[in-house]
Amino acid sequence: MTDAEVCTVLAPAKLTVSLHVTGVRGDGYHLLDAEMVSINLADTLEFAEGGGITVVDEVVGGLGVTEVPSGEQNLVSRALGLLGRSAAVRLVKRIPSAAGLGGGSADAAAVLRWGGRADVTLAARLGADVPFCLGGGRARVKGVGEIVEPLAFEDRDFVLLVPPLAVSTAAVYRRWDERRERGADDAGDDEADGIGNDLEAAALEVAPELARWRNCFHEATGVRPRLAGSGSAWFVEGRATSTGLEHRSFLRLGRERAAVVPVHTIPAESVR
Repeated sequence: MTDAEVCTVLAPAKLTVSLHVTGVRGDGYHLLDAEMVSINLADTLEFAEGGGITVVDEVVGGLGVTEVPSGEQNLVSRALGLLGRSAAVRLVKRIPSAAGLGGGSADAAAVLRWGGRADVTLAARLGADVPFCLGGGRARVKGVGEIVEPLAFEDRDFVLLVPPLAVSTAAVYRRWDERRERGADDAGDDEADGIGNDLEAAALEVAPELARWRNCFHEATGVRPRLAGSGSAWFVEGRATSTGLEHRSFLRLGRERAAVVPVHTIPAESVR
């Protein structure tokens, strides 16, 4: 790669359609059984000769990049370090941080693809969502994220609601542990259909304001929203037209607003 050459890699967000926590390993890592799909909300990474990361703020809903870690905590930096590579990276952020949409994991996976290292074991060292984001499409994800079983692609539409708040994944899992110790029931309303999210109750305890946005979204669509991963985004299945949101870019609660983002699934071929 010369100074004039720039390699562009797409980093699509992931949507966790269902998420079940099946146990905790002896080292404290949580065991999962989840269905994940890639969606067309995506960051873009441009690689050139040199070093350093430039972040361009195009985050949906105007939520900004303040939650994007810098330095060695940034997953792009960590992925480059794992590869033993350097590059000048221009990261165009569109996926909100701390929303449960795997933005950082998608970026790390894009670095591994750029470096020619489509290695699930290597990806798992960067985070539980990175192995799925490496291949994308639709898959059943188990273990601590390292077991990725590809599933047939399904063309599906969803509408996201992205509130103006960040939810810590680590805090949600800690609260899940606490709830488990006291015998709380984490089965969601959709559990009978196998599409629940075991982290939802814990997330609502960590960030109670999530419930206000869930209820607002429910009222607007008539459909019970589901939490994306550990939050903060909510989603319903269907197009904006079928959910009554075709003319709405935001929902409001008082002076705050949350972005309404129609998305659709994309196949693994679009990720690679």
